[in-house]
Amino acid sequence: MHEHIARVLYYLQVHLWYASIVCLACWLLTSVCNGSATTKYWIWIVTAINFLVPTGAIIDKLWSSHLSWATPLTYMGAIGVTIADSPSLTMTICAVWLTGMIFMFMRLFLRLRSERRDAQGDAGIEQRRFLTEGVPVSIVAKRLAPAVNGVLRPLILLPDGIETLLNEHELDAVLVHELTHARRKDNLMRLIYETCLCILWFHPLVWLTGSRLSLFRELSCDESVIRKARGRELVSALTKLTDPQKAFLLQATVSSFLQDRVQLLLQGRSEVSRAANKFLAATFSIVLLLCLVATVSHTACCFFVKK
Repeated sequence: MHEHIARVLYYLQVHLWYASIVCLACWLLTSVCNGSATTKYWIWIVTAINFLVPTGAIIDKLWSSHLSWATPLTYMGAIGVTIADSPSLTMTICAVWLTGMIFMFMRLFLRLRSERRDAQGDAGIEQRRFLTEGVPVSIVAKRLAPAVNGVLRPLILLPDGIETLLNEHELDAVLVHELTHARRKDNLMRLIYETCLCILWFHPLVWLTGSRLSLFRELSCDESVIRKARGRELVSALTKLTDPQKAFLLQATVSSFLQDRVQLLLQGRSEVSRAANKFLAATFSIVLLLCLVATVSHTACCFFVKK
């Protein structure tokens, strides 16, 4: 039991250490380097998944007999053994982590249930439904803002009366933005990230990942609008939808990035050079690969530090 606890703690330390390096590299690259918001969004998706997937432990389980070259980090192993040697400390750490994880999963469950209840309520007061480029769009009374509902089968929800508030081009711009969310299954990507957050709630860089994902998720959808030459129309639509004197209000997570979105839309650049995107993706891939190799090289072995 002592060895098992020490091994688990060791794997967790090494995995989170190198996943944190990947996250910091991602933050630096997406903040400094030129590149499309879409490329940066998918880089942050990979960063979130990298936190969630314990690569070293998986490879150790499958191929440890073929990885005799792996060398453990003894100072991290010593920390795991020290904790494992103290049953009270081990129980305290486990209790705090489990309490936080249960709270976070309950928080996620309540949010999903609330969204499902709202969707069912919307279905009861649905005004009309139609398809836009293969994606169902529903006009719903009492809804305050455009949104995409559903994880595997997304549905675009628009508030009743939005066609009178926005002109034809502005409504097209809003639909292009929401269609990008729906086709890309952004709600599923968000759920994957939130699962990671529930498990690793104690890690500040996981919270940072969520913030950057939210930003680039919106900016990348706006890039789709710019490619349709509807950037200024979406700015106009956002202005009308955020007017406090109107009944339509953007969701808080979207309106919080309004300044960044308006700046991108007014610039009107739909494409960044392919070289910039390739450099960004290649540099991140190299950092990710190096950290994955480092994780495996320090965890894919039968680690045990003797007392």
